[in-house]
Amino acid sequence: MPVNDVSTPVLDLSADVVAITRAICDIESVSGNETPLADAIATALAGYAHLEVIRDGDTIVARTNLGRDKRVVIAGHIDTVPLKDNLPTRFETEDGVDYLWGRGTVDMKGGVAVQLALAPELTDPVVDITWLFYDGEEVSSDKNSLGRLARNSPELLEGDFAILGEPSNASVEGGCNGTLRVELRAFGQRAHSARSWVGDNAIHKVGPLLDRLAAYEPRSVEVEGLVYREGLNAVGITGGVAGNVIPDEVMVHVNYRFAPSRTAAEAIEHLRELFPEYELTVVDQAEGARPGLDAELAQQFLAAVGAEAKPKYGWTDVARFSALGIPAVNFGPGNPLLAHHDQERVPVDEITECARALRTWLNGR
Repeated sequence: MPVNDVSTPVLDLSADVVAITRAICDIESVSGNETPLADAIATALAGYAHLEVIRDGDTIVARTNLGRDKRVVIAGHIDTVPLKDNLPTRFETEDGVDYLWGRGTVDMKGGVAVQLALAPELTDPVVDITWLFYDGEEVSSDKNSLGRLARNSPELLEGDFAILGEPSNASVEGGCNGTLRVELRAFGQRAHSARSWVGDNAIHKVGPLLDRLAAYEPRSVEVEGLVYREGLNAVGITGGVAGNVIPDEVMVHVNYRFAPSRTAAEAIEHLRELFPEYELTVVDQAEGARPGLDAELAQQFLAAVGAEAKPKYGWTDVARFSALGIPAVNFGPGNPLLAHHDQERVPVDEITECARALRTWLNGR
């Protein structure tokens, strides 16, 4: 192999955090293609004496082992949703705000860049730190590498508090809603459309289902002082055989975002009660996470950031840490409303502010 092998992109972790963000965003890592970025991260972190670097597939763990009383896990996923003419990145100024524009800038490579900037720098933090860069977050939960680590190497996830670098406008968002996806089916009888009266049109039977969804009023639920807003929506519909055939089956794909006061089992039962006449198949489910802001480290972190915590409406991997008994919060640059958006962009000041807040807290100053 040549000495100057260019197959692995090179990351300069001595650069400023905005430059690191741009560099890792420009390494395309749509879910399923995380290997080049994982290679670059593993190579960049190797050789730092204060870090033990462990690789599991395309997940990279870099941790200190300084014998501190407490350990904090700081995690970020390295995959993105598919591109939409939004790479390579570029800088833009809008209404006096400087933005880095491009896929992954918000969800969530700005947060990952903060980790990469601080991991080499913080050689003597007040807590031991596990820096975690993982793959498979933007696809079905069975592909999420945190689940694999929890099953096969749970010691790599051990900690007293966790911070997930999901976009939160550089503020702290506690807990998260749970998410549930189901398929609701209605059935009929096929027939030639010229003689429709001998058939039974399945598509016509989902009118009441769609009316119920349109009229549904989502709850706002207070959990440990934070108010979580739920959502129940059709996200897809399929049916039909041909242009001259009465359809015998139709499926409506429904997504329910439920407050962490409910379990996934309770959410499923709620949908069964709402749609008793339809066949219900669970496609995907993930528990929510209660805020856990009463933990000592969470209180210290809130004080360092200097902002009041807010609820997280979307599902994030804080739920996986919560299931392991580890209080966890979301804290990262970027507006969650721009995650997956064609115009995805992050204010550069939020990237530097997240790095500053974490640096101050972890240094004990």
